[in-house]
Amino acid sequence: MRSKKELPEKYDFEERISGGSAFNFLTLHNDDVHTFDYVIETLIDVCEHDIVQAEQCAYIVHYKGKCDVKKGSINRLQPLKRKLIDKGLLATIE
Repeated sequence: MRSKKELPEKYDFEERISGGSAFNFLTLHNDDVHTFDYVIETLIDVCEHDIVQAEQCAYIVHYKGKCDVKKGSINRLQPLKRKLIDKGLLATIE
């Protein structure tokens, strides 16, 4: 068991020094072009979601218009956003 003062295993010193925040969200927006299967496969491939999580995100995007699919720093989310856009999906970082 670790003590309370110990840092989490994945603590990123570079993000903390550069002022990166872990409170940014990669948001996927609805479009009327892509199928559920395509969106699900893309979320699995790009965001490393499991099948259930990808399906849930796809349905939320469909019915609500958007869904936060990943949380993290700008540095970590930018490449994921670019990959989603390259695959034709609408994504933003909020």
